[in-house]
Amino acid sequence: MGSDVADAMEPFVRAVGIFHESTAPADWLEGVVKAYVGNGIAVDFYREVSVLVDESTRELVLEVLSDTGQAEFAVDRVRRAIAADPIVAGRLALWGRRIVGEALAQAQQVISRRPALADLMLGGSGFDVVAVSEVFNRITAQHTRRMAALGLAA
Repeated sequence: MGSDVADAMEPFVRAVGIFHESTAPADWLEGVVKAYVGNGIAVDFYREVSVLVDESTRELVLEVLSDTGQAEFAVDRVRRAIAADPIVAGRLALWGRRIVGEALAQAQQVISRRPALADLMLGGSGFDVVAVSEVFNRITAQHTRRMAALGLAA
């Protein structure tokens, strides 16, 4: 890949920091939902990018994104918590929506400020609100699937 990891990630540090500051979980269950939903959104984003890069980079990205069992753990714990106290489902559903909203807001900020990233993600067309919306619609559809797996309304 040929670049220093810290240098390559520097443009994204602020957005990631803002995301984490604005989505600090209030308790363990919110932390589990944040980890599951946040990781899922990141995986979806990288999968979107992976189809736009060369084959060896794509293979590396997809290998890194392979599930290692954390998703199953999160789904099990959240479903158990809902079974024990159905009231938590509403709170956690709102929390999941907040996480996806903040993640997409930060992603849009990064894409709009990084022409090279916009070109990569949008096929060289620069920042295009319609094209960004299509990517975000696909990510949101996957978020809805993940929330359903947790037993939560998206």
